Amino acid sequence: MTKNEIADALAEIGTLLELKGENPFKVRAYQAGARVLEAIEEAELARLIAADELESVKGIGEARAQKIGELHATGQLGFLETLRASVAPGLVEMLDVPGLGPKKIRALHDKLGLADLAALASACRDGRVAALDGFGEKTQEKILAGIAHREAYGKRHLWWLASEIAQPIVEGLRALPGVIHAEAAGSLRRGMETVGDLDFVVAATDVTSVVAWFTTMPRVQEVTAQGETKASVRFESGLQADLRIVPEEQFVFALHHFTGSKDHNVQMRQRALARGLRLSEWGLVAADSRDPDGGGRMADGGPEPAKAAKPATVKAAVAQTAAEDRVVVRTETELFQKLGLHFIPPELREGQGEIEEAEKGELPRLVVLGDLRGAFHNHTTASDGRNTLVEMVAAAEALGWEYLGIADHSKASVQANGLTEERLLAQVEEIRKLNASQRFKTHVFTGTECDILADGRLDFSSEILGQLDCVVVSVHNAFSQDEATMTARIIRAIEQPHVTMLGHLTGRLLLRRESYRVDAAKVIDAAIAHGVIIELNASPWRLDMDWRLWRKAAGKGLRCSINPDAHETAGLRHVAAGINAARKGWLVKENILNTQTKAQVAKYLADRQA
Repeated sequence: MTKNEIADALAEIGTLLELKGENPFKVRAYQAGARVLEAIEEAELARLIAADELESVKGIGEARAQKIGELHATGQLGFLETLRASVAPGLVEMLDVPGLGPKKIRALHDKLGLADLAALASACRDGRVAALDGFGEKTQEKILAGIAHREAYGKRHLWWLASEIAQPIVEGLRALPGVIHAEAAGSLRRGMETVGDLDFVVAATDVTSVVAWFTTMPRVQEVTAQGETKASVRFESGLQADLRIVPEEQFVFALHHFTGSKDHNVQMRQRALARGLRLSEWGLVAADSRDPDGGGRMADGGPEPAKAAKPATVKAAVAQTAAEDRVVVRTETELFQKLGLHFIPPELREGQGEIEEAEKGELPRLVVLGDLRGAFHNHTTASDGRNTLVEMVAAAEALGWEYLGIADHSKASVQANGLTEERLLAQVEEIRKLNASQRFKTHVFTGTECDILADGRLDFSSEILGQLDCVVVSVHNAFSQDEATMTARIIRAIEQPHVTMLGHLTGRLLLRRESYRVDAAKVIDAAIAHGVIIELNASPWRLDMDWRLWRKAAGKGLRCSINPDAHETAGLRHVAAGINAARKGWLVKENILNTQTKAQVAKYLADRQA
């Protein structure tokens, strides 16, 4: 295990011990051990373990040093497995409800005997939770809302997590004998922020072996359907995956059909009909009397000949069409060309004007991952990050980035170990020395994620902010403000002269927390008026500002920065999820700050501060 994975294990031990009602000092010792571990660099941890010196580190001790060493060497810990088995699964599930921590869950269990979400919901509905000391009516209402949201969220899965499952499946399918083509389709291919299930389209000559492989993959919990050319499975996470195997000549049509949204597909079929063609997942054929959806009319509007035998399905209609009458396409580009369109990238296939634009001419070259030269809004162990400054810069250099912007939390974010003015200026000096040392090719820009206080003031003075390269301002508290108050609060912050960019506009956490109420249109107009960038927060749990807002906003002149909001080295890679959202928002590299060179960005930031 890596040090952050081990830290997660220690934190989990602390949480489980707290759920069991163990000694608070023991609980805090594991929680503190996790934080200490995060502050140690990976190489130093390996050295300490090899030298048998880890227990001498303050906050670790002999017992935790032994467990860390076991996790580091084997990736497993018997103590943790036993502990997990001793805690009712329902209590752990309660941790997913916003506002419920281990202490409150323990109180609910001890005083009301609640052991699962169903019992908790029942106790909230009959008022027993509100009657407990430390809870009350508002807490009870929040718990009920949290349970309802959790049930709704359970039907969706983050794109990032779904992609991690899908990628090895596509690779495995492509490696099978007899497989000609294999692609993931559906909302995953369109880059939607969340997906309901996975769709895989395969062209193969040996269908039996493909179905057999698909239904016996690792982590498959249940085979929900299985046929000659189709199969559906469900994974341990609850995510379902559907497989469809088609002949090679139908692959492009099936891939297009199972990629596009309902609106996109309807518009494409209508466009085909207007040209005397019938488009379906099975092919593109003349919309003649054999088309079951033709309404008894010929393509030219004449009556259907009485002798025509109408097939029962569109698939049958395609099968009855002579091979020479079928429209042959080998790529999706050719498919769009047959309908008088330029190629439409999968991310744009939402039925939101992409067909009209593709008819007019070639669509803009959307931003791609390789366009990014760096990123801003990243955290270190100075606040609530899990890797040191040096580790973060080394990871950015490994990605080939020219620059990295550090933006640790400001002092108002006490829960995130926010930096005081003194600690921030000390970090600025550390970054300047690191840049001067030329230890890394990647340049580090100084910065902060400065809290927007409840009244719109900023957590740091202009004097402090003026000493930084980049200032990200964000809302981290008072989420319950009404829309007018929240909107005015954010706009007041945007108007401050040293602000470079606004972080996560709506504060949402996908499948976890709803957005606070804010008039996005007014905030966008204010940002444009004051030359402030709005970030596209690439964290898979945020993807905020939402892609649905970007096309219009960019057209009005709003500038974007795709920021990972990374709290550890692995989080830097989340920019890939941000690229999905940017492409769905029709963004090109010219719309985005961090596609520019280090010199260009440095000049922009300096001019902005000046």
